Amino acid sequence: MKIITCFKLVPEEQDIVITPEHALSFDYADAKISQFDLNAIEAASQLASEGDEIAALTVGGSLLQNSKVRKDVLSRGPHSLYMVQDMQLEHALPRETAQALAAAAEKIGFDLMLFGEGSGDLYAQQVGLLVGEILQLPVINAVNNIQREGDRLVVERTLEDDVEVIELTLPAVLCVTSDINTPHIPSMKAILSAGKKPVNQWQASDIAWSPTSPLAELLEITVPPATPRKHIILDNDSPEAIAELAEHLKRALI
Repeated sequence: MKIITCFKLVPEEQDIVITPEHALSFDYADAKISQFDLNAIEAASQLASEGDEIAALTVGGSLLQNSKVRKDVLSRGPHSLYMVQDMQLEHALPRETAQALAAAAEKIGFDLMLFGEGSGDLYAQQVGLLVGEILQLPVINAVNNIQREGDRLVVERTLEDDVEVIELTLPAVLCVTSDINTPHIPSMKAILSAGKKPVNQWQASDIAWSPTSPLAELLEITVPPATPRKHIILDNDSPEAIAELAEHLKRALI
């Protein structure tokens, strides 16, 4: 079985700066693998048996130049890495991202594609579903368990009052939740071995992808103004102080 596990590079949250204009500055933010996609990579590693092949796939812009992240991905189980880097994908929204991923996946070839439940930045929860639709394949989201039974997969989804069990044949597309596993920390041996694994760098033209007319446009991302702390200190537990505290809480919740 050949598995493609898709991931997105997102800015490191702690490096994001809020400007005085309540915008977000990513100028000094390093790249990292989206936390939800780490679950998909781990799920691929746990599902694969001897003789299976795991390929990691991502599309994007300048963040893909980070060599440290490439080694991080390959140290987590994938046997190879495919990157489609093009400035047209720098700020791609879910539809454009899905179209590029679908085109790349068709060129690579696969039996199963795995996605995280969403990305660590926009968290649109659309890309995996859109890829399944574009490729006209069975696609299931919210998957928290995957088992192999011969040439079929049995997946589980935990709903509000039930656990849904679904059998499906391959090829297929699955979007896993963060409950499916706990991503392991790569060993030093795995990190050193990652440098020897093949990295395939493509441009949009290599997968015959070009942007289409967008259905949506991202105009801006703004941060709500922070509310200053009141710094109200009540230094006793008298009935009057308790009543005053209750009044402050009541006004804060209105």
